[in-house]
Amino acid sequence: MLHGSETWPVRKENEVALQRAEMRMVKWMCNVNVKDKVPSEELIEGLGINDIILVLQQNRLQWYGHMLLKEDMDWVKKCMQYEVEGSRPTGRSKRTSREVVQKDCQARKLNRLDAMDRSRWKKLMKIG
Repeated sequence: MLHGSETWPVRKENEVALQRAEMRMVKWMCNVNVKDKVPSEELIEGLGINDIILVLQQNRLQWYGHMLLKEDMDWVKKCMQYEVEGSRPTGRSKRTSREVVQKDCQARKLNRLDAMDRSRWKKLMKIG
């Protein structure tokens, strides 16, 4: 369900849709009907899975840390840092994956220097 999620510029609507899909799958796995009125938290706890939004954030930050460790001449890193020239269309601009990663870093109080130490970065990426 999260294949390639490292580079998704996720919006709030996307997060809500992912959470709904996850809950449908959890209820299906537990063979629970809506009529059974079993709390979602109870089902998630029973399966021992993490919130999909936290997993999505972890995926993005792991990829970001991986990209920071690449050489400056690497084509993937160049693509990540590429700035498109020209004017943007009027109205609110679309969210970029770079903006999403910056927000994730702020939420976990991370900076670029943390990524240079792999073991530290991995510890900081662990969920809850």
